[in-house]
Amino acid sequence: MIEFSLWDILRNLLLALRWTAALSLVAFIGGGLTGALLLYARLAGGRVTDRLIGLYVQLFQGTPLLMQLFLAYFGIALFGIDVSAWTAAALALTLYTSAFLTEIWRGCVASVPKGQWEASSSLALSFVEQMRYVILPQATRVAIAPTVGFLVQVIKGTALASVIGFVELTKAGTMISNTTFKPFTVFGFVALLYFALCFPVSLTARYLERKTYGPRH
Repeated sequence: MIEFSLWDILRNLLLALRWTAALSLVAFIGGGLTGALLLYARLAGGRVTDRLIGLYVQLFQGTPLLMQLFLAYFGIALFGIDVSAWTAAALALTLYTSAFLTEIWRGCVASVPKGQWEASSSLALSFVEQMRYVILPQATRVAIAPTVGFLVQVIKGTALASVIGFVELTKAGTMISNTTFKPFTVFGFVALLYFALCFPVSLTARYLERKTYGPRH
């Protein structure tokens, strides 16, 4: 058995934490951009487009992320394309994130009073102008808190990427635990590092929620 000091364990986990953070950012930014495009298409398109995007949302919300990761990693390989664990994890998490953000943002747009749409229409604004100058400024204010809050779910979701061999925090913890035979110590550190990554995001989301809606009584 290789002797690892507590610092050795923590240092190696911190190195893996970089990949957890990187994967979270790629998934969140990529999912955000994709979600914004889907939201625009859903609002600007007709009934068929709305139903197709709704089906897309239901597909990714209604199936386990673990299965989506397996399909991205092993499914694409069936077409003769060599897919790395990083690429498969980034793709699966991006699609997963985009589905949730599309639905979150659709709800935020729907929360804008109907009178705002009617008032902007009476000014002869085009759909793009309505969204830019009237609807989105109001919807964005509502969307900030739940969007930031969803980042916590994305960060925790990266742990599932370990099942396809991507070495992020959870996978590194498993490897170190198998080497040191100290699972309680290793995964105690893993839990603390996830907490250190997620807690500031949760606090930010709560702060933004209070700033948007005011204090709760």
